[in-house]
Amino acid sequence: MGALGMTQYLSRRRFLSTAGGLAVTGPATIVEASRKPALDVIDCHTHFYDPTRPEGIPWPRKGSSLYRTVLPRHLRALTHARKVTGTVIVEASNRLEDNQWLLDIAKDDPFVLGVVGHLDPSQPGYVKNVRRFARNRLFRGIRVSQGLVASRLKSNSLDVFKVLQDHDLELDVNGGTVTPLVVSRLAARMPGLRLLQNHMGNVAITKAPPPKDWVSNIRAAASHKNVFCKVSAMVEGASRGGGKAPTDVAFYKPYLDVVWEAFGDDRVIYGSDWPVSERAASYRQQQQIVLDYVGDRGRTAVKQFFSLNSQRAYKWVERDGRTKT
Repeated sequence: MGALGMTQYLSRRRFLSTAGGLAVTGPATIVEASRKPALDVIDCHTHFYDPTRPEGIPWPRKGSSLYRTVLPRHLRALTHARKVTGTVIVEASNRLEDNQWLLDIAKDDPFVLGVVGHLDPSQPGYVKNVRRFARNRLFRGIRVSQGLVASRLKSNSLDVFKVLQDHDLELDVNGGTVTPLVVSRLAARMPGLRLLQNHMGNVAITKAPPPKDWVSNIRAAASHKNVFCKVSAMVEGASRGGGKAPTDVAFYKPYLDVVWEAFGDDRVIYGSDWPVSERAASYRQQQQIVLDYVGDRGRTAVKQFFSLNSQRAYKWVERDGRTKT
């Protein structure tokens, strides 16, 4: 494709993403498209915390650019490519009662559709705590490392995950590029447990073709229908050497193609990893990249990616008072 053709292609893609993936056929339609058709945008990977609390916070560390009060209102106040209408929070703190702190924040804010907790299956009281938090409909599951999952698979001790399944909760799994393979093995053993692969397996996104082992692992995870893939922390994956991440969708396309070809339109989920992502790109920039990509797949795919798939994966319940546009 020549330079002019590429420019026209990308311009069309950006228009489609802005217009919500609607085709245009004439001046009247263009006017309608410019109004940005309603789009429910659920960011399914955010972190909130407040270092001014009397007990402080274990993460981020003091001195980090992230060490400041970060709450849902701060996410809403950002400049978005498309307005974020809700979020699912992922708890990064390892303190038990910080799960409750997030649930307390969520209780009075319909913008928050769910909390992914931090509970350590190896700690005494784990099952009791799962039952405790599962009584709150905003508690949607927990996040663990791929190392923990691999260890439990090796020892054949999966009861810690079955308790999640029994309470209709999901399991987020985070780790390196081997993670999708580990997730695939758990999915095979527990087809009734909803699994969310975090950050596309944290692959380093470069100008080089996607690594073959990562591609194979993504395909292995996607072969199980109870696995979803969160397209999150992408700009961090593209800025491993420091500095800012590229903002042109063409840079990310080979990697996104792998994910979409494996999982399809109905098992990919939008997440930013904000505020961590801000070190690599602004919120608007990281959001525009995926808008440009998924916009080419049509209006239905856009809606699935930004909200509908997450509702199936997390089973979040609609909240009174939430603004959807």
